[in-house]
Amino acid sequence: MKPLKKTIYILSILFIANFAKGQDNILTLSTALEQALENNYGLIISRASLDVAEINNNWGTAGRYPTIGFDASGNNSYELNNSLYTNRLAAGVGLNWILFDGFRVKFTKSQLETLEDLSSGLLAVQVMSTIEDIIQVYYGVLLQQEQLEVLETVMQLSEDRYQYEMKKKSLGGSVTYNVLQAKNVYLTDKTNFMNQEMLVRNTTRNLNFMMGIEPSQTWEFSEAFEADTSEFILADLLSKMTADNQTLKNQYTSLLLKENETALQRSAYYPSISVGAGMDYGNTRSYSGGAQTFNSETVLPYGNVRLSFDIYSAGVRKRGVEIARINEDVAKVEIDQMEHALTNELFNLFDYHTVRLELLNVANENLEAAELNLSISEDKYRSGVINSFNYRDIQLIYLNVSFQRLQAIHNLISSKASLTQITGGFLSYTSE
Repeated sequence: MKPLKKTIYILSILFIANFAKGQDNILTLSTALEQALENNYGLIISRASLDVAEINNNWGTAGRYPTIGFDASGNNSYELNNSLYTNRLAAGVGLNWILFDGFRVKFTKSQLETLEDLSSGLLAVQVMSTIEDIIQVYYGVLLQQEQLEVLETVMQLSEDRYQYEMKKKSLGGSVTYNVLQAKNVYLTDKTNFMNQEMLVRNTTRNLNFMMGIEPSQTWEFSEAFEADTSEFILADLLSKMTADNQTLKNQYTSLLLKENETALQRSAYYPSISVGAGMDYGNTRSYSGGAQTFNSETVLPYGNVRLSFDIYSAGVRKRGVEIARINEDVAKVEIDQMEHALTNELFNLFDYHTVRLELLNVANENLEAAELNLSISEDKYRSGVINSFNYRDIQLIYLNVSFQRLQAIHNLISSKASLTQITGGFLSYTSE
């Protein structure tokens, strides 16, 4: 199954999985992926490039079939000395067919097929990159929304504290200094909340752009902001990457192009045999003094065979083959480099994912402690055991710990998406 067919398969699966499609304002991850794979500008351009490659991949472009042409001309002349007017008409139809050209037609067709495969592979890479980007941005929106909820909680606590100080002052239990301090804290938290609302809108617009949707479209995101905590096995990831990484496959396709180019250069050492056949028609008429003086009409069918062989070309053919072989060797080195680079990247991603799993566990424990501390501190503040500065410090600790946990979740989602992408998992499919 070619990458283009894989893409169609993905779209079908996403269409089936899209259980919320009937509700316009609800956006599931599968719906976002479907919209992006259909409307993303980069994918539209890549699909157009593949269409061009498919059109070019035929035997006619490679030069297997003959060409047929038609020519017609008219020539009029007048001799001043003899007052002679001459009219000449000529027409001809001809066929030219290269029977043998050093296997160039065969190698050219193979080159066109490889170019189509490469275009298909590039489209597959674009598809995988788009899927990864959509996952990152979709959960990026959820991250901003979760952070907005945390800021709203902190802002609500600050507002409650401000109202509490106002009430205490009205009863004579507080002073203006405490009220103003509580008001400043509340207004600061409200500012942070409003700025976060803007970040949510901006991130949503970025997601809309990737899906090819108007920026004014708003969504209700239905996915839960949680990470898959399952672990990976490095050996399995390496095996999948070697077998399914599309970028590496494209590198092998590029090597085939270089090998075909070497074969094309070698074809220049062979002779060329062609045939030509056709028919020419000619008619010449001359007039002098208004009377016709000459009339000639010819019909000339013809058939020719031509053999050509370049005996000496000042080393052009030899240099062409040598350069093609060097490019072929370079392509092999590039494959080794690609394999090494991808292996390094996979090791790094695996390490990131492993560490992020542990960091998420730490963040969960840290948040539990911060929530309990915040709850206890609120009671202590109202009972006067701690002052407003201590209470504010604990609020900020809760805010930072909550943000760290949310970021840990997003980081884990991101690392899993990157591991899936590098191992070709986004284009997995059942064999035909």
